Amino acid sequence: MLICPGCSSLLFYPQRQLVDNPLLVRFPAEDVFFRSSDGVRLHGWFLRPSRPSRGSILVLHGNAENISTHVNSVFWLVQEGFAVFIIDYRGFGLSEGKPAIEGVHRDAEAALATLLTLPGVDPRRIAVMGQSLGGAVAIHLVATTPYKKAVRQLIVDSPFADYRLIAREKLGGFFLTWPLQYPLSLLFNNSYSPLLFMGQVAPVPVIIINDEQDPIVPAHHGRLLRDAAGPKAELWTTSGRGHVGSFADPELRRTLVERLDRVFAPMTSGQ
Repeated sequence: MLICPGCSSLLFYPQRQLVDNPLLVRFPAEDVFFRSSDGVRLHGWFLRPSRPSRGSILVLHGNAENISTHVNSVFWLVQEGFAVFIIDYRGFGLSEGKPAIEGVHRDAEAALATLLTLPGVDPRRIAVMGQSLGGAVAIHLVATTPYKKAVRQLIVDSPFADYRLIAREKLGGFFLTWPLQYPLSLLFNNSYSPLLFMGQVAPVPVIIINDEQDPIVPAHHGRLLRDAAGPKAELWTTSGRGHVGSFADPELRRTLVERLDRVFAPMTSGQ
């Protein structure tokens, strides 16, 4: 397998400085510092709802900026009564280190383990949500984690299906790199490809969300993942919401809340 350590700079666009977010006045965030399995010190925010929690959601964001901007996409979950733990991978925000494919997967594993220990979190009512690159990371996490029995639902929003496939498509979209799209794509580490691990996510149910007009990750990636996932996977589509924009649809939000209530319901009844 060919890998390209330097290719990380083509996948990750981290921002170190946290930006001011006025919405944090309404939804205060608790700083959580924890360590990955290789000792890297990581940072996340834990947002608690104002009423008893319906469940807790680990959020793995995309490949740019940091939690201070990505948190905007999940405030609505807190408003609906869910606790949210959103983390920065190594090299992002206040997390130490430099981003790399293997490292961010270690970070996701550490984040799930940390969430299960946070005060007030019911370890029987846990969901994992990944957006864009975070969707790829979330698929591998749920497929391989020793805490798999704790995860009641996996949600992946605007995910790509394969590192080399998305690399080829991006390289093929630019006339200077079009002739080199296949040889250059082979330089990307594909050992964490979502397509390789999607079939191992079961029995955890999966919701794949993509927009048919997504300009960043073509919609066929969602269909590839749905086909690889097996019978417990669903593909939810929107049109015209853009990349990681589907949750702007109030109907989709309502449907997801109802689904989470159903998958968490047996746990709330004492089973």
